Amino acid sequence: MQRTAEAVSLGHPDKIADYISSYILDRLIEQDPHVRYAVEVLVKDNTVVLGGEVTTSVLLGDLDTYVRSALSEIGYDERYATIWGRYAIEPDKLKVINMIGVQSSDIAKGVNQDGWGDQGVFVGYACQGEGKINRELFLARKLNKALYDKARQSDNLGIDIKTQITLNDDKLETAIVAIPMLHDEDLTDFVISVLGEKPAQIIVNGTGRYTYHSSIADCGVTGRKLACDFYSTACPIGGGSPWTKDPSKADLTLNVYARALACKNLVDNDECFIYLSSCIGRSKLPSGLIKTVKNGIVSYRDLWCSQTPSALIKAYGLDKPIYTELCRKGISGIQN
Repeated sequence: MQRTAEAVSLGHPDKIADYISSYILDRLIEQDPHVRYAVEVLVKDNTVVLGGEVTTSVLLGDLDTYVRSALSEIGYDERYATIWGRYAIEPDKLKVINMIGVQSSDIAKGVNQDGWGDQGVFVGYACQGEGKINRELFLARKLNKALYDKARQSDNLGIDIKTQITLNDDKLETAIVAIPMLHDEDLTDFVISVLGEKPAQIIVNGTGRYTYHSSIADCGVTGRKLACDFYSTACPIGGGSPWTKDPSKADLTLNVYARALACKNLVDNDECFIYLSSCIGRSKLPSGLIKTVKNGIVSYRDLWCSQTPSALIKAYGLDKPIYTELCRKGISGIQN
């Protein structure tokens, strides 16, 4: 049976958007741990649009600086712009459009009573294997990170990278790489060395040419790479994007919690799934379920969660500036 998973680097336009929002949240939490934050980001060419709701004691006058700093951390800095020019985003030409308002008082009423800031359904997953994720996703991420690290030091390779791994009955069948190149470069040996074995097929840049990249070639929007950040096709994705929210939002905290519970309850099972739901303004979860699979046998048991949002936020350190790191790891990078 064939199984495929994809990974993208921080230089991908959608991840640029995720990272910018996470970076701004980190800077605000450093100054105001109780900030209410929900900011979506759109990146196209050299323009960044910020839209959403923020309630905080911090003045938002440094947003341009935050955006530039986030881009620099990703790798889109002055050096990169000198090498790639019009082929990629150029921070010196950056324009930031601010469309941020304040959180609805209706939502704030529930959050102030230690209720969740939104409602929804959430799924956590863990399985046996490295990183407690499915092997095709582990390998796609491993290859992606190695290529990203290589590109950060290169004058020829770009940082807007996609990798895709297909296994067939656990044998490494296909490795696909999309990576910007100014000049042709043979990456076959590098791919094999990272994966630790030779795939039956290696494809690098399927169209034969890849130079225009980042937001010049594609519009980036927050929350569009959740399959890469969560569990690929191994299980359903619940909730919305965690990278644009403060921890009072269930999309963030309950996705973190569901993954941690899945890892905890995996034990000697082959797979573990956690299903949770939330109600806006209430702290008690309406439903919770643990599903485990071992040797093809599926078992279920109810899960009752009475912990308040504030308790979970404290337990997982979500009132600290950790969001760019979470954005780098992905939800399925959390193991405790």
